[in-house]
Amino acid sequence: MATIVKRGNKYRVQIRRKGFVTGSRSFHQKSDALEWARFMEVKADRGELPTPVRVLNQYKVRDILERYRDIITAQKLSAVTEAYMIDAFLREPIANLTLSQITPAHFATYRDKRLKEVKAGTVNRELGIIKHAFDIAEREWDIPIKLNPLSKLKKLRANNSRSRRLSAEEYNAIEDAFEYSRNPYILLLVRFALATGMRRGEILNLTWDAINSNTRTLYIPVTKNGHPRTIPLSGDAISILAEIKQVEYTDKDKRKECYVFPLSDNAAKLAWQRLATKAGLHDLHFHDLRHEAVSRFFERGLSVPEVALISGHRDYRMLFRYTHLKAEDVAAKLN
Repeated sequence: MATIVKRGNKYRVQIRRKGFVTGSRSFHQKSDALEWARFMEVKADRGELPTPVRVLNQYKVRDILERYRDIITAQKLSAVTEAYMIDAFLREPIANLTLSQITPAHFATYRDKRLKEVKAGTVNRELGIIKHAFDIAEREWDIPIKLNPLSKLKKLRANNSRSRRLSAEEYNAIEDAFEYSRNPYILLLVRFALATGMRRGEILNLTWDAINSNTRTLYIPVTKNGHPRTIPLSGDAISILAEIKQVEYTDKDKRKECYVFPLSDNAAKLAWQRLATKAGLHDLHFHDLRHEAVSRFFERGLSVPEVALISGHRDYRMLFRYTHLKAEDVAAKLN
């Protein structure tokens, strides 16, 4: 509410609105006082008046991130990974700053520090999650954030695309290393990834009832982009599924009753790391097998829409990032 009081030959205007700093100003003309009062009331209605420091001091950055982790992150498919990232951020000193203290400069310093530890794409994802948390806090939780401190930070230019292909010699090394593996499924997991182009998480969540032997297809209900898909199975993939049923698995885990690969995510990750290390392939990631599979699909003559059907890419530009054809193979087709 605006209050106008005449004091001597001036008109004093005072703006009071709960939750905001009280503002006042004096004018010689009453008309000017009324105009300024209307202007400030509009700003108050829009929530554009300054918030008292005592109110901002009631909230720390960690309050926003913890609430976001427990409410928003918990509903995401990537909940485990995102919660891990948030928990790591909460151990940083910046998490204990209040809303009256935090500035874009604090996040710029944090960004530069992280760049010395991880790639630009990882930093962008981390800051993107924090920025979204502040947006949610302002829009839905009525926390007095007038300007998201991350909105002015420039997004880093990331180039995380990999052109890693798996050579025949490297695959032979993987097979040789499997002789020393204690996990009977890891080589089958590798072969199935190469035959289908599926992500590790999609393979580990695959159940036997999702496979249609009559149509030679496989249904993936939960994917990274949130869109389920049905993919065709090659002869290699069908053969691998038959081999899996013959594996003698003595682990007490009962996942084998319904899951094609009765492995936890951590067990599969550790088994792959040991296998790759034993094979001497320290720069090969499991996700590189998806790159390799997609490239092989193109080399076998499949069209872009056909490969997209298998891989699940809805943006063909993203699909090309996973595609690294061998120049010698293309040359052979041209001659």
